[in-house]
Amino acid sequence: MSRFGSFLALAVVAAGAGAGGYWTGQRNLSGLAVVQTVEEWFFDIPLRAEPSSNAAQDPSGPVIYYRHPDGDAVYSATPRRTNDGRDYVAVLASEDVSFEDPVKGTAKQASAEGTDSGDRKVLYYRNPMGLPDTSPVPKKDSMGMDYLPVYEGEADDGSTVRISAGKLQRSGVRTALAARNAVTRPVKVPGTVTLDERRVSVVSTRTEAFVEQVADITTGETIRKGRPLMRLYAKEIATAGALYAADLKGGADGGAAAGSRQRLENLGVPPGTVAEIEKTRKAPISITLTAPRDGLVLERSAVEGMMAEAGKTLFRIADVSTMWVVADVPEYDLNAVRVGDKAVVRVRSLTGKEFVGKVVLIYPEIQAQTRTGQIRIELTNPDGLLRSNMYAEVEVETGAAEPVVTVPDSAIIDTGDRQFVIVDKGEGSFEPRVVKVGMRGDSVAGIMEGITEGERVVVSANFLIDAESNLKAALSALAPAETRP
Repeated sequence: MSRFGSFLALAVVAAGAGAGGYWTGQRNLSGLAVVQTVEEWFFDIPLRAEPSSNAAQDPSGPVIYYRHPDGDAVYSATPRRTNDGRDYVAVLASEDVSFEDPVKGTAKQASAEGTDSGDRKVLYYRNPMGLPDTSPVPKKDSMGMDYLPVYEGEADDGSTVRISAGKLQRSGVRTALAARNAVTRPVKVPGTVTLDERRVSVVSTRTEAFVEQVADITTGETIRKGRPLMRLYAKEIATAGALYAADLKGGADGGAAAGSRQRLENLGVPPGTVAEIEKTRKAPISITLTAPRDGLVLERSAVEGMMAEAGKTLFRIADVSTMWVVADVPEYDLNAVRVGDKAVVRVRSLTGKEFVGKVVLIYPEIQAQTRTGQIRIELTNPDGLLRSNMYAEVEVETGAAEPVVTVPDSAIIDTGDRQFVIVDKGEGSFEPRVVKVGMRGDSVAGIMEGITEGERVVVSANFLIDAESNLKAALSALAPAETRP
């Protein structure tokens, strides 16, 4: 070795000795202790324990559980090995067990016999997060939280679970009373505006006739009752009118004149024309047909000079002061709708307008293609805003016939095949209870079986979210735990 290398090696040894001396002085270690520490670091030789005059007596009694050989907060009820192959240390009945977290410095003492300072017997330990996991011995969960002891007398009847006040406050649990109310809910369905069938009239002739003149009326106009529509000549009507006039002039008995008059009426001659014959004793060559009602002209097929066959529609007039809305209700909602229910109709082309009416008829059949039933709603239309074949959005306010026990809709936990509510029994006790849900309303649900009026149910908690897996987890969290033998 060169002179420079020897000098460098000597400097390193001197520096190491100086650092070791300073470390030893700071910790008041003897020379023997330093040697033992070095052996432990480099040769994995365990430290030799110095004899103690006040050493504890040897432990005795049966093995109650096993702990981690490094003192970690991991325990087992049966023999077990660590990942590196070391056996867990057996803890005997005479040993005091301390579950102290070496990091946090908090301890939870329990005796090996399973009793606390008040001599209450510990039945088992339950998961601190409410999961259905119990242990016959003290234990910590994956987050290092101690399992909570369940003492004799605190175990419920198998359908109740207790939750601490602190956890209730953190969870944001809210409750509400079950009350007796009438359940109402809106049924929102599409509909179509149609004409009132009872307010549509057709103008036609009952015999062949020639149209001589048509009034200046077009389709879409609104006309008044009694307005002249057209003048026509009909051979049969002219003959019957002449016969009636002759009977009146000749002073025929009342039966003959009455028969002639009846024939005119059967041919659809207007009462005004008959009255004119009686007054003038002359038969008119042609007659004038007038509008039978106020309304909208839906159709005009009369043309001057045409020959109209018997029964041919010449005019069609509808009164639009009252309109119908025919709505398609799904089959599963149809049973909730009743005649007389209030209905609100909105039309997209009439923004901000609402028309209020009532359900007047539920049609007695179901549409096979759509599986819907039709209902009829009658609406007044004084301004003529509603028009035939308009698309409408219908909201029917349905309601139960009699008040029933109701709870907020958020209180219902639906697992698919069963429905639950969580009943608050007071003092942190909760009981999952199966219920039979009836009609659901606007944010409330009717309960047919399971709870009674005045009971308090849970309506809100941060662990109740709308997903099937989480609902099942929530039920498991509130379900009573099964103890292990």
